[in-house]
Amino acid sequence: METAKLEHSVAALLPQQDKEEAVNILRAAAAAPARADENMLLEQLFPELDSSTAQELEKIREKLRKEISSIVLNPGASKERLQKLRAEMTAEQVDGFIIPLNDEFHGEAAPAAAERLKWLTGFTGSAGVAAVLKDKAAIFVDGRYTLQVQNEVDTSLFTPRHVSEEPMSAWLAENMSAGETLAVDPWLHTENNMAALKKTTTSIGVELTSVPENLIDRVWEDRPLAPLALVQPQEERFSGESSASKRNRIAAKLAEKKTDAIIHTLPDVVAWLLNLRGADLPCTPFALGFAITHQDATVDLFMDEIKFAPTMREHLGNMIRLHAPEEFEQALQSLSGKKVQIDPAVTSQYIVDQLIKAKAEISRAEDLCLLPKATKNAIEVEGSRRAHIRDGAAVAKFLHWMSVNAPVGTVDELSAEAKLRSFRESGENFRDLSFNTISGAGPNGAIVHYRASEASNRPLEPGSLYLVDSGAQYLDGTTDITRTIAIGEPSAEMRNRFTLVLKGHIALATAIFPKGTTGSQLDTLARAPLWSAGLDYDHGTGHGVGSYLSVHEGPQRISKAPSAVALVPGMIISNEPGYYKTGAYGIRIENLVTVQERPQPEGAERVTYGFETLTFAPIDKTLIEKNLLTDSEIAWLNSYHFEVREKLEPQVEGETADWLRQATAPL
Repeated sequence: METAKLEHSVAALLPQQDKEEAVNILRAAAAAPARADENMLLEQLFPELDSSTAQELEKIREKLRKEISSIVLNPGASKERLQKLRAEMTAEQVDGFIIPLNDEFHGEAAPAAAERLKWLTGFTGSAGVAAVLKDKAAIFVDGRYTLQVQNEVDTSLFTPRHVSEEPMSAWLAENMSAGETLAVDPWLHTENNMAALKKTTTSIGVELTSVPENLIDRVWEDRPLAPLALVQPQEERFSGESSASKRNRIAAKLAEKKTDAIIHTLPDVVAWLLNLRGADLPCTPFALGFAITHQDATVDLFMDEIKFAPTMREHLGNMIRLHAPEEFEQALQSLSGKKVQIDPAVTSQYIVDQLIKAKAEISRAEDLCLLPKATKNAIEVEGSRRAHIRDGAAVAKFLHWMSVNAPVGTVDELSAEAKLRSFRESGENFRDLSFNTISGAGPNGAIVHYRASEASNRPLEPGSLYLVDSGAQYLDGTTDITRTIAIGEPSAEMRNRFTLVLKGHIALATAIFPKGTTGSQLDTLARAPLWSAGLDYDHGTGHGVGSYLSVHEGPQRISKAPSAVALVPGMIISNEPGYYKTGAYGIRIENLVTVQERPQPEGAERVTYGFETLTFAPIDKTLIEKNLLTDSEIAWLNSYHFEVREKLEPQVEGETADWLRQATAPL
């Protein structure tokens, strides 16, 4: 909305409020994702609201929200935006500028105000970086997005490159000359990232410099404000441990390391440590802010105080000091002479620069909260079990609905996505989706992180495959499940590829491994059946999952990439091998599992672990080529389907229950 019109509307609705402040509150509230409880914020900030005024404010907020989406994602504007950026580069006297996807918190997601890469290029993936020079530009993505980037980005402006096969370091060396200057925003680059960039620029004689203000922010008109949403407590009945207990554990580790303080930048770490959740980001229950934990177990928390209701202040207690975000820099300076731990993989270079300036002694190590957060306690694991049963019931209702409607040609990607969400929304403790649903029909299913839109929306056609990767956020757990469904009669090749993926899934699900084993050591189990046929997939096999936190969390993972992190009981991780035929179809089978200790075999010399499957939903038997499965693999599938039926049958009824019994009948 035009500023003058917005101010007039707000002044008419809220005559007693400061007009500028009220407008900013609405703009910031619109920058946060839609949530069922978001009106609590307006009710708290404008206590005199009557229902009629509240409804009008909601309409204004929703209009602002739509405008934000159209402003951020406007691929047709890339040429003009690139020209403006280059003009700013000239004014700043720099020859190149790097635009990473992340924000200053270096978590998985970022608010609209930080979606600079999307604003400039139109790329909507979850990993990528662009480099802009005076006459050339490139965008670097990994194997998940090589197809997507071609569809979303104007390749006459930005040359797409595979981040590992054609890295940015090589591109910069090819296109920059000695004596030129490459600029970065130090808030958006971690210390590790800056070190790698410095190595590259030094090798080609280019100067690496930091700019005091992001160059895109200078030219981004109507840039959204930082999101504004209420912070909520994560009750101990869900977290399984008090914040005080967690803080004491971290403080004890600081004392052991003779370290005075640790700086936390990751949103999920701050949420876990303080048992709080927020709604600043879509699909992830985070409140954005930095935190500093001290050796006395006190914490300085830097978040907008307007997000905290009086009851939330009580939840924080007197050991957690709340500060305005603007006070963070001063707090860093106050650490002068103290030993401070940072995680160089997730801490902005700007923060490091301030600590160096303050003459603090910097200790570099992984955030002390990461491993405790990833290792779920018994209450969190049990909560995840319950959440997955409710989620499985929603998925079963959806799969039954699909079995009725998809074959008659009345379903497309967007309608399927909406229907699945509707089944989940009625579930107990549902808060949001855990990520944007991947609803891919036919060739769209081959795009690993595909997102259906009005422009790309495809009908589900007979003889095709439909891949749906989805999940939800519940107060007691986070879910993530992928199922591949045959629409009509699948081809022999489809059944073959699906069965190879299933064999890999079963191999990982049934793995028994000694204590100390890492995910990278298990990765080949899931790939071996595909490898034997000369096939593979370009994504990891498993990612960690939080407890009503991020659907992707570390430090554990199962992938080709080397990992020094051993899998331990309590970790939740995905099992998701796949296969993708470009231009034809995609296949993925994903369940979440939790690591658990297994009974020791007679004569065992080492403690052994295995996986407990948490996800329960039928696997499409029409896609299975039975003669490719061993007897033990068939037994696993039948046992799994027995458990699916046993757990979900009490949650469904009528025709869905009849369908469930058929879908889980022995192979």
